[in-house]
This record gives sequence, structure tokens and C-alpha cells, in this order.
Amino acid sequence: MSAVTPDRPSVTAPRASEEQPVRCFWCQQSALLIDYHDHEWGQPVTDDCRLFEKICLEGFQSGLSWLTILRKRESFRRAFAGFDPRVVAAFGESEVQRLLLDETIVRHRGKILAAINNARRALALQERFGSLSAYFWRFEVDVAGRPPVPTREYLQTLSQCPESVALARDLRQKGWTFVGPTTVYAFMQAMGLVNDHQNDCHVGQALRASRQARQPPCVGP
Repeated sequence: MSAVTPDRPSVTAPRASEEQPVRCFWCQQSALLIDYHDHEWGQPVTDDCRLFEKICLEGFQSGLSWLTILRKRESFRRAFAGFDPRVVAAFGESEVQRLLLDETIVRHRGKILAAINNARRALALQERFGSLSAYFWRFEVDVAGRPPVPTREYLQTLSQCPESVALARDLRQKGWTFVGPTTVYAFMQAMGLVNDHQNDCHVGQALRASRQARQPPCVGP
């Protein structure tokens, strides 16, 4: 994957910057990824169902590409009742068997069981912290030790961070599964707990400006 790189222009060809904005290196391989990058990835999320959906889908992604999961996301949403933790927490063996027969999702028994288990653990977090959002945003990444405008080269070195290690450890202590530090870091990047758009990305620039102009999201106690 690479950042937007223009073809060698002709004398009359417009510059690449006039044709389209610069985007992060990882989203160039498909229009679906570009749309996801431009409208979702890195935007701060405080909705509990969206947070639960994403951490489940990151678990399903293990060993696969995000594009594979993104193509199946609507099927996952249908199969898992919109990732409402209260509904998924009530799934039993009949639902597990239904999911294992569903060719439109990733049919991995361990990952399916993890999603159901994690829904039950999510309900406990909602009861204790008021919402999943209130819990997850306690682990927002401290940018003090990071470059103010991260380059592509810097971002390519990252697969986890101290906050993702701490969050993964805390989740596992609370009974969650399929939540290693790398999986959790991808979740944090996607849900806006850190802005990991590269420095010249038009979305990242807008997010940095927005963060500078606002207070952290109000997510409860």
C-alpha cells in the first residue's frame, strides 16, 4: 500500500493535488477502503453499538485483511443484530450454529463465541461505567510523546502503543477474548482514540484542526 503517487504528468496534465486529495497510504487499493477512510476511520466515536461492533470485527479480522471484513460488514450487522450487546449477549448454541452456517460472514467458531462472550462482558462495563464509550475513552492515546504531524514512515512502524497494551490487558482481566494489543490498537485508530492519519492526509489535517478546537468528547463518568 502506498500514498497517492501521481503518474508522470504530460505537459497539459493537471497536477495530482488538483485531481484528488492526498490520503493515507493504506486505503489506496479499493474505492470501498477510500470511502471508509474518508468518512469513518479516525473519526471520534462515542456510540456504544458502533464501538462494540468495531472491536468484534477487529477480532474477526485476525489473520485476514480489513478489506475482507469491510466487504462483509453489512452481513455481519445482519447476523449479529446490529451488534447490540444486549441482543448478542443472549445468543445461545442455536444462534452459534446459525452463524456457523452463514456463508456471508467469517465462520470461525472461536471468533463467534468471542463476540458473544464479549457482549456479556460489555454489559458489565456499561453497568459499571455508564457506557462502553465512557470506559474506552479512558484509554485515549496521549499524543505528548508522538510527532504532532505523523509521517507515513512513522505510522508504518506502529502496531500497538502503551494505551493499547493497557486496554488489552484490562479487557482480558475482565474476561474479554480476541483482544490483543495489536487488535485493540487497530480499534483505537478506527474509533478516533488516536489520530493516525498521516501528516499530509486531508482527513487527518481536518481531524487535527477539529481536535485543537474542541474539548475531549463528553462520554459520561
